[in-house]
Amino acid sequence: MTFFHLLALALATGCSFAAPLTFDLGQGLAYHRAHSLPADLPGSSPTRPQPLVLDLRYAVGDADAATALSAWLKFRAAPRTPVFLLANSATSPALRAAFADRQHTAGLLVLGLAGSDFSPDIALKTTPEAERLAYDALTDASALARLINPPITKPRNDEARLVADYLAGRTSEPPAADPAPAATAPTPPPPPATDPVLQRAVHLHRSLLALKRL
Repeated sequence: MTFFHLLALALATGCSFAAPLTFDLGQGLAYHRAHSLPADLPGSSPTRPQPLVLDLRYAVGDADAATALSAWLKFRAAPRTPVFLLANSATSPALRAAFADRQHTAGLLVLGLAGSDFSPDIALKTTPEAERLAYDALTDASALARLINPPITKPRNDEARLVADYLAGRTSEPPAADPAPAATAPTPPPPPATDPVLQRAVHLHRSLLALKRL
């Protein structure tokens, strides 16, 4: 069965799962999340192919889907237009088998959280719970930006703050005899959710651009 027959099968296959997500990650990099294969495989672009992040974490698919995925990767992944494939142990075993032997697929790089039955090319440090939280948080372009570049809150350390701290340390007033009990410090908010797997894919793409490899 040719690649184009497999694509036709993919387009004709019904899908009861959520629709795939597609975003522009900037600088010529696209993002595509597939939930069910082969229906969610990206279609061929009428313009010049571009580097792509293909997110197959938690994706499902059977043996036929694996055959379609294998053909798609061989057709799509190339050194100048790499595919950064995100996967984990929750990706269907049949789909993982489709890219298990990838040493002859130039331009394909698999990233993810390593597991007992899954060994990516680049393993990231996170937990299954944190990864699922970040995965579910990606709903729109603004969420995508926060997951890749979370806001960083730094303590204020300007001139007025430094003077106040200096004067506080030089006070000559004796401490109160019966100081009031210190107020309970407020619980700090949880750190913003980040997606280290997706972050690394974007960073790799930017590095390849800087090295003029793309």
